Amino acid sequence: MKVPLLDLKAQYAPIREEVRAAIDRVCDSQYFILGPEVAGLEEEVARFCGAKFGVGVSSGTDALLVALMALDVRPGDEVITSAYSFFATAGVVARLGAVPVFVDIEPGTFNLDPGRLRGNLTPRTKAILPVHLFGRCADMDAILDAAGRIPVIEDAAQSIGSRDARGRQAGTMGRMGCFSFFPSKNLGAFGDGGMIVTDDPELAERLKVLRVHGSKPKYHHKEIGGNFRLDALQAAVLRVKLKYLAKWTEGRRANAERYRKLLPSSVTVPADVPGHIYNQFVIRTRERDRLQAFLQQREIGTEVYYPVALPHQECFAALGAKKGDYPAAEAVATDSLALPIYPELSGDQLGAVADAILDFTRG
Repeated sequence: MKVPLLDLKAQYAPIREEVRAAIDRVCDSQYFILGPEVAGLEEEVARFCGAKFGVGVSSGTDALLVALMALDVRPGDEVITSAYSFFATAGVVARLGAVPVFVDIEPGTFNLDPGRLRGNLTPRTKAILPVHLFGRCADMDAILDAAGRIPVIEDAAQSIGSRDARGRQAGTMGRMGCFSFFPSKNLGAFGDGGMIVTDDPELAERLKVLRVHGSKPKYHHKEIGGNFRLDALQAAVLRVKLKYLAKWTEGRRANAERYRKLLPSSVTVPADVPGHIYNQFVIRTRERDRLQAFLQQREIGTEVYYPVALPHQECFAALGAKKGDYPAAEAVATDSLALPIYPELSGDQLGAVADAILDFTRG
């Protein structure tokens, strides 16, 4: 049975008319950049997360970038972040001329290990950028305790709606939280889009200025920002989808629970943690590459997130990382594999994935 890693057509079909009506509303208004649709989405996402302010931007990457800019991160500053994440987490630091300082991860959570954080703090540390990877919250209490007065920006690109053990939403525990609306995310647009949430009114205002080239009032620039604006079409689509996000999250959690019951003990599955929203369902196995090839033959979609730990990316070679410096991140890069988890996944499809993995383990 063919099982794609993600089936956005299945998500779109039941909401098609509602989405098309929202797009028509924007087309009729001819208001395409920022404007009332974006303002509406900002209010709705902030309310959904339990934050005071939302600032819509052009992508999850730009959300991280402009958040660092709002904290005046400059060349030579250090920003501590996870050794295992999507490239943008570290790339935005380097784009500002700052130095990404990598911290290894916890093998069971894929998130930054707070126990290794204090040893990486220096007088040059300007910010800490933990990641809530694959939809599971990092240990923010421990991270915030280690950070002290150093501002923490949450990379919640994969984790809108996830909660920690105390019930707090991802993105609302640090100074700012950054979300991505890339189409494959749990809340995905019809293109790129992002959002920053914060409880700080001064930061929210500065973010809004920075996203329009640092202009306030119009055509007057006290500082240099960028073109980080969210367009109205994406906001309109996201406002429709946001209403279904909680339902879709429950579908993902139900699928994760079925996987835990059906998959063999030869693969390591994510722990059943309350608040995990499963942007990805990532298993671990020493036979990762062989298993992926086997599943491909069965027409089952998988993905490796991510095959190279960030400190070992070629563009960061000057930082001097050596093999073995980040053992947990390096191990995950070689043995982790994401399986289909989207909420529209049928019982037969999920069963086919589990049966194929069982067949593989039986040899």
